Amino acid sequence: MDTQPPGLSSAQAAQRLKAHGPNELPHGGHNTPWRIAREVLKEPMFLMLLAAGGLYLALGSRGEALLIVALASVSIVITVVQEIRSERVLDALRDLTSPRALVIRDGQRQRIAGSQVVQGDVVVLAEGDRVPADARVLAAQVFETDESLLTGESVPVPKHYAEPPSAPPGTAEGTEAEKGERHDETPGAALTEGGTAAEAPAKGTQAEGAMAEGVKTDAQAGLVFAGTLVVRGQGMTEVIATGTRSEIGKIGKSLEGIRREAPHLAQQTSRLARVLAMIGLGVSAAFTLLDGMLRGAWLEALLGGVALSMSLLPEELPLVLTVFLVMGAWRITRAGVLTRRAAAIESLGAASVLCTDKTGTLTQNQMTIVELRTGLQLAALPLRGDTPVPDGTARRLIEIGQLACPPDPFDPMEKAFHDLARQHLGEKSPPSEPQPPVLVHTYPLSPALLAMSNLWRMPDGTMLIATKGAPETIAGLCGLDPAAHAAVRAATDDMAARGMRVLGVAQATRPPGSLPASQQDLGLDFLGLVGLSDPLRETVPAAVRECRAAGIRVVMITGDYPATARAIAVEAGIETGTILSGDMLETMDEDTLAAQVRGTSVFARIRPEQKLRIVRALRRNGDVVAMTGDGVNDAPALKAADIGIAMGGRGSDVAREASALVLLRDDFGSIVQTIRLGRRIYDNIHKALGFVLAVHVPIAGLAILPLLTGLPLVLMPLHIAFLEIIIDPACSIAFEAEPEEHDLMTRPPRNPRSPLFSRALIAWSVVQGGAVLAAAACVLALSVRRGMTEPDARSLVFVTLVCCDIALILINRSFSTSLLRAFVRPNWILGLILALDTLLLVIVLLPTPLRGVLRLGPLALWDLGLCVGAAAVVLSAMEFLKRFWRKALRS
Repeated sequence: MDTQPPGLSSAQAAQRLKAHGPNELPHGGHNTPWRIAREVLKEPMFLMLLAAGGLYLALGSRGEALLIVALASVSIVITVVQEIRSERVLDALRDLTSPRALVIRDGQRQRIAGSQVVQGDVVVLAEGDRVPADARVLAAQVFETDESLLTGESVPVPKHYAEPPSAPPGTAEGTEAEKGERHDETPGAALTEGGTAAEAPAKGTQAEGAMAEGVKTDAQAGLVFAGTLVVRGQGMTEVIATGTRSEIGKIGKSLEGIRREAPHLAQQTSRLARVLAMIGLGVSAAFTLLDGMLRGAWLEALLGGVALSMSLLPEELPLVLTVFLVMGAWRITRAGVLTRRAAAIESLGAASVLCTDKTGTLTQNQMTIVELRTGLQLAALPLRGDTPVPDGTARRLIEIGQLACPPDPFDPMEKAFHDLARQHLGEKSPPSEPQPPVLVHTYPLSPALLAMSNLWRMPDGTMLIATKGAPETIAGLCGLDPAAHAAVRAATDDMAARGMRVLGVAQATRPPGSLPASQQDLGLDFLGLVGLSDPLRETVPAAVRECRAAGIRVVMITGDYPATARAIAVEAGIETGTILSGDMLETMDEDTLAAQVRGTSVFARIRPEQKLRIVRALRRNGDVVAMTGDGVNDAPALKAADIGIAMGGRGSDVAREASALVLLRDDFGSIVQTIRLGRRIYDNIHKALGFVLAVHVPIAGLAILPLLTGLPLVLMPLHIAFLEIIIDPACSIAFEAEPEEHDLMTRPPRNPRSPLFSRALIAWSVVQGGAVLAAAACVLALSVRRGMTEPDARSLVFVTLVCCDIALILINRSFSTSLLRAFVRPNWILGLILALDTLLLVIVLLPTPLRGVLRLGPLALWDLGLCVGAAAVVLSAMEFLKRFWRKALRS
């Protein structure tokens, strides 16, 4: 097909999407508010609150029981709101995660989510794409798909245009509505175990069966199926079935329920939560028994045991991880990067090597032909503006270069040939012919032979072969003598040293007849060299400098000529030094390569499969590797890297599936911004978890202290439930919104083997919590010494705890700056939460029935000053001690 079909209009696509629904299989697991609430009701903390409410009723304290239920309800609302917020973010990310499809709508190529593909869409498929829906082949160039997902057969299946069979109404080639009906009525008909296109007749002669089988095989060759993979070539297809009407939809939900290993952070957090929960249950059981035996008041002892269990159970830990990872993925997406695996977020802060390709990532991927070298003399012809190209070899070079590209290219280099031809040769190509030639065969590019050839039937019946590829490959195919070969290499070096991508162009003419089996037998004549320029992105030099300051080595891996790679590396600010080529890499064993990559930052003429060896060599040296890639052959390297980063714009679906991150904009600056955000997320998780551990120490201590000292039991389950309302939003929402530290990108990468709950963090949390416990215990002892009633003493201790918790929030906002500078750090969410906490505290201290239910007494201004003063002492002491922990907490 030489012309591009217009495809559907946007209005038609919207109408069909509304009629047939999105192109996706039904999936469960969507968290509704009711489902989230139901999960919260199963949480140990909620069950403990219910137990406490029952005990209050048994003691005759109906008000306290009602308040417990109210506080539990508030806790549910907070959790549901946060989970719904996270679910909305996940829904947005799920839309982005949907496989992308290149469709033709309104006559223009558009890349859309696979779920938006509709019946009748014209889809352009290329090597590495995942087929979004069942479709009929309209045009194909060496087009093969892997249908093993459906058939179990791993052999690629050739595809080509096949005339659709004439069909009566109600078949796949009938009306639009009838197409969908047929797909519903004949489940599994298009593919059987043998991979045939329709089921063979159950009865009939062998001849009839063979005939049917032949028809089916031809029909299958003209169809591609949703979920299958394009492994070679390219094609243009028309969608005939989407969603549950497709073959994979009829097979069922075989692609759902893929289980992934939990992120390392989640594993550590779950392990700590289990340990603390077991300790808490054991300690609270022992406390209940001792208190009951010593005092004889078993109901109150049970109430104290429940309070102690609540204080020791760190139920905030899963909440912190959920909020941080979901919101972190959302923030990273806003920077132009989609997070496919949560484990990548924690790895970002440890990345020590960033491997990137050149074209489209460091450069703008907008190729322009800027120079021609014609003939064996390689006469240079710079192209500037609209300067006309003289007739002769230069025009022939442009003409053949265009014919060596697909008629409707997508690759930027091939687009550059077409643009140059339109500029200098006019719309008709070639202009010397009264009728356009017809493309009859393509010899594709392969890793073993870096050249491709198109064979055209000319109006006079002769065959014209147009070839383009790597200069050294073209020189070899043309059989140039050593002197000419050396001249080509010297000209290529000169052009590449000036940052050009260099391609060789050749031609051949053959009489009609059989075709050679390979390009080596085409008998090509050398025409010249073409220099293409792809300017560097403006943001790259600054991003490379930022990486260097952060201790991250940027490594460029490209298929370009070494001189071109060096020129781009110098412009980008990447250390050049020794450049390792693919040919050199082939001669090295693994030990030699591992030693070589330590000092090499530019790899040139690298084939995609060689990237895997480079990644493994870097990891063998102890580096944490982030790796970019876009092709099918890049998938193993992306999967082997600690952080695989796929190109979202030009990348294949296979590369995206193998990666942890997907660039929505193929821009190097987005990668660096993602590393910055990853470090910030990990920093803030560290702060939040330190705060969570710290605040539980004084709550647990005040639950145990009365048994050890004879002081009154001031904290009951009611008060701990109230404190949870203050702690939960602070540790999740407020700390998640904390801005980054000023030295975030000047620190060395984090040691990936260091645990999240390091000894330094646990010790720091215990010191903070111990200081708050000491302050609260002193206030309690002072209240007893003053002869205050139990409600008054409880008020004094309760307010002291709230003030000290606010002090801990301020202390943990930053590990690398002073308290005064932390005060001015912008975080409006934290300000809002602190204002709400203060308002809640004022409400419970006012002479209302609520104060009576909480068993709190009135406080004088002097008493309030004592509470604030105790918190100020804790704040000052922790600010002084923090300087001794800073280095350990940031390592």
